[in-house]
Amino acid sequence: MDPVIIVGAGPVGLALALALARQEVPCVVLDEGPGKDEARPARTVVLREDTAALMERLTGVRLAHAGVRWAGWRSMRRKQVMCEIPFGDSEPAPLHIAQHVLTGALRTALAGERLVRIAVDSRLDTIEQEPSGVTAHTRGTTGTWWRGSYLVGCDGPRSTVRKLQDIRFPGRTAVERHAVAALRTELPWHDEALLHRVPPWRTSGPSAGEITARPLPDGVWRLDWLLPPGKELVTPELLLTRVRETLAGWTDGPTPPYELLDTGVHTVHHRLARRWRADRVFLAGDAAHLLGALGTHGLDEGLRDVDNLAWKLALAWHHGPHDALLDSYQTERRAIVASRLRAADQALPLVRGGGGLRSYVPGSARGHDVLLMDGHLGRGALGAPGTYADSPLAPGRLEGEVAVGTVPGSAVTDVRVTAEDGTFVRLRSRLGRGALLVVLIAPGTGVWERRHWVSAGIMPRLAAAVSALPHPAELLVAESYPGAAAHTVLLVRPDGHLVTALSGVRPADLYAAAEAVVGGTPTAGAGAEDGSGESAGDGTRAGARADARAGSR
Repeated sequence: MDPVIIVGAGPVGLALALALARQEVPCVVLDEGPGKDEARPARTVVLREDTAALMERLTGVRLAHAGVRWAGWRSMRRKQVMCEIPFGDSEPAPLHIAQHVLTGALRTALAGERLVRIAVDSRLDTIEQEPSGVTAHTRGTTGTWWRGSYLVGCDGPRSTVRKLQDIRFPGRTAVERHAVAALRTELPWHDEALLHRVPPWRTSGPSAGEITARPLPDGVWRLDWLLPPGKELVTPELLLTRVRETLAGWTDGPTPPYELLDTGVHTVHHRLARRWRADRVFLAGDAAHLLGALGTHGLDEGLRDVDNLAWKLALAWHHGPHDALLDSYQTERRAIVASRLRAADQALPLVRGGGGLRSYVPGSARGHDVLLMDGHLGRGALGAPGTYADSPLAPGRLEGEVAVGTVPGSAVTDVRVTAEDGTFVRLRSRLGRGALLVVLIAPGTGVWERRHWVSAGIMPRLAAAVSALPHPAELLVAESYPGAAAHTVLLVRPDGHLVTALSGVRPADLYAAAEAVVGGTPTAGAGAEDGSGESAGDGTRAGARADARAGSR
């Protein structure tokens, strides 16, 4: 079968290529550049816990050594500290890393990947679709035709893929503008990120009123100044003045020594593509959505697009078209990004406006600081990872379903589990392989060798039920899981989201949930009858067959 064509070699496109290759799907990445990235210290990304873990799983690199995990967060207003948060086990620290370092780690991982080809100096100009595949033409020194099974546009805000598919990209332009500088200096907050609103100095004329400082390795900091509305020209002189007055203000004295490494202007747009799928063509990352006001970071959502799409494309590539499964990518991901955009648009007038609640509600300034903090730290409506509770892949009500500490559709907690070979691993390390995960909660198993309990109790029946599932699944055992009683069985998607939790071994329920989460039967066989005369799409009958098989072993 033809490879998947990925247009764009930024972090999203490279991550998608790695994610597909890990599931034995060949890819061609069309890179319109020379195959390497310019070092820009002022162009950085903040990764939350889930996306940082995804990048480390794909690259095999501990990215904390290439970036900085914040030791803490503080919010200030004028001279007053409004909030301080230390990061630890209960509050995972975001990871701040230069974008060229992240893409470099992805390129290094791809260099040894036999299933991925990166075609440099390849600018897309034509896409042709047909029922059996897609053909793309590129111009440049290696201009040619490329044949693929599917094509994914990861080619940024000005996506050629989106334009060739005539997909609208409505939204708002220049929601916020920031002046940005990367510099090496010493600040009073070692490895702590800072949001400073309404700083007490006003020596440079109209003040931005909000400054963010984020640490990077080797004593480097990225500083962002929110610019006032309008088209104020950010001249080198103006930026140097902001740097000097900010450093002097934070250190309560003359401007401390600093080395200016890089500068820029970051403009935030809010846009959402009308469609994320056009038959065999998909959009991901900035090609599908733009967001980033109030401290949110768009790359997080682009990487979550990758995590959601990769296993679905891999399943369709290996087993034939699954339209319901492929359609769920747009349904799940677009709904979450739309919700984030709505939350930001609703909060913007309150946080940035001159009046609003501030004029009428005591303490509203503190509420605004909390909103901004949520955006920066990936919490609340502005920043928290979304859930797929209303997904079309969610199974209907199951008789044996029970509640645990994770709501169905949400990302599972990264507990320690015992793998099939008897080794202890983290649950998150088993994700991204294309298989479903079935996790049995069995207190006490962690202190015994696997050979003592693998054939005891309910394990043989559960193992039989797992082997009868309609999609490959890995059986894992955990001593505990938040909110789960002993003998609870969790079914987890390949991207780490909980499908359901069942009380004990219930083969029919487990089969029905597994069949639902992979979109039912392949498109070509939808509604067809199997050899027994039963409809393969009937989850009840299929589950009953699984129950019978499991009971006979």
